[in-house]
Amino acid sequence: MDALRHGWPIVFEPGGGARRTLLPVETAIASEARSETVLISAARAATLKLANQREAARPHGPVLIEGGEPFALADAVPIADPALDLAHPLKGPFRALPLEWEAMAEAAMELARIAGILPAFLVDPEQAGEAQPVAVADLEAYGASRDLRIVTRARLPVSASEDAEIIAFRSLDDTREHVALIIGKQTGDRPPLVRLHSECLTGDILGSLKCDCGPQLDAALHAMARHASEDCGWGALLYMRQEGRGIGLVNKLRAYRLQDEGFDTLDANRRLGLPDEARDFATAARMLDLLGAGEIRLMTNNPAKVAALEEAGITIAERVPHQLADNPHNARYLATKRDRSGHLLT
Repeated sequence: MDALRHGWPIVFEPGGGARRTLLPVETAIASEARSETVLISAARAATLKLANQREAARPHGPVLIEGGEPFALADAVPIADPALDLAHPLKGPFRALPLEWEAMAEAAMELARIAGILPAFLVDPEQAGEAQPVAVADLEAYGASRDLRIVTRARLPVSASEDAEIIAFRSLDDTREHVALIIGKQTGDRPPLVRLHSECLTGDILGSLKCDCGPQLDAALHAMARHASEDCGWGALLYMRQEGRGIGLVNKLRAYRLQDEGFDTLDANRRLGLPDEARDFATAARMLDLLGAGEIRLMTNNPAKVAALEEAGITIAERVPHQLADNPHNARYLATKRDRSGHLLT
């Protein structure tokens, strides 16, 4: 992932199979690189009229394309970035090719998402530079939450409650550090009130009106404080470092730009070739396990979040609705959540 962010190529070396070198289109520093083929997402291929309906149903899946002549890096950038479509309307013709190394291609798409770059690569390019070796199995090891551990904890009075404690979690392979804010006294005799909150710089810090993240965060903390003071219960807010539902800050802002052009939240993500939902609920479940909260009351409007935590081994004693009023800037965003993502909103 560090190599991808620096613009260096990566090389997949499967046991006994053909190796594939992939150069990230967005960040590549090898300006003279050229390739016969480009790897893009199925959603981006659909935008370029190269994917049928079945392929488009897997927007994060990989598609291999070729053109009439080799791709220079400058040719590949507008293919990868939908924000350049208006400036570069004439692209192609391109042809989709059979993909015989799909596991490596899917791993590359996922690595690009985690690195926060556009999912597009020059394949086996000339003059790409020295490649960083990687294996498909490395991605599975990275995604494992079993090595997550508590590294420190401290008292942290907050505006919602002076009786709060912050707990930091760290994994060996992940530079992101998640935290939990505990409000009230932890007890094992009743399930805590829990909110999983994904980091949102624009909403939590800058007060963005395009989403409801900041108000949801504040309301959740105050609800936990009331639960602690009035019911002698306790609450846990898990603050997860997974901006933009897991696609990263820069790609979230790219999606915002596409929303300004008329696309809703889901279609903007898909136009970027990124998944609608990429949050890591297994890590959240591991955090709850380390907190001794195997059974919880979950504050959410999203049934899929309930299902994901239950699949990861957490018992949901109750789903607690957590809906706030909309505003003119986020009304469509919330309607998309309700109508296309199944959130229980009225």
